Amino acid sequence: MSSKFNQQASKNAPARILFATALVLACAFGTVNLASAQVTPPTTPTDIAVPAGNSPYLVGHAYGSQGYTCLPTSTGGTAWNPTARPEATLFTDLFGAQFQIITHFQSINEKPKPGIVPPLSGNATWQSSLDTSRVWAVKVKGIDAGSDPSSCPNSGSIQCLLLQSVGNAKGPTGGNLLFKTTFIQRLNTAGGAVPTTACTVGQTQLQPYTADYYFFRADN
Repeated sequence: MSSKFNQQASKNAPARILFATALVLACAFGTVNLASAQVTPPTTPTDIAVPAGNSPYLVGHAYGSQGYTCLPTSTGGTAWNPTARPEATLFTDLFGAQFQIITHFQSINEKPKPGIVPPLSGNATWQSSLDTSRVWAVKVKGIDAGSDPSSCPNSGSIQCLLLQSVGNAKGPTGGNLLFKTTFIQRLNTAGGAVPTTACTVGQTQLQPYTADYYFFRADN
């Protein structure tokens, strides 16, 4: 009897796992959709304010790193230089736990907007962990960390930014969480700034950072 029960339980395990996964994803999508009506970014300086006609619909709390490489200077010394886009994982709160919703990295812009010539080195990319939709964006302007107590209060951290979409793509099954993104704000940064240590040419270092990424889409 016990053997038969164990065999039946073993057969049902994949179905239970599939159901649990589907339930988590459904809850995650529901949380994201509900959050779209509740996302309220802090007021920002004009330099990194999103243009009128766009509204926030999603926020992700990021944990990542900014890479630096030590290069020679024109005066014969050495200095740290950012040599890659930040990489990060973005989370939202789901039933009191952190749930991954987006990954942030650099990739080739496969769906550039009209008039955009994407660089061979790629653009900053945000890809939904839920439906694989993507947005590529470039920096419009930035403010130094510590220069605004409301949106960018942590001195000595990586800049806070306004970024504009230069390409969007739906997921392979039509997912569109990030497909209509027009602007992104990187706010409340902590860490990630240029290392202050001395360095030798060729040396690399990753600086950890956290930030809040707010995603906007057109109102019409």
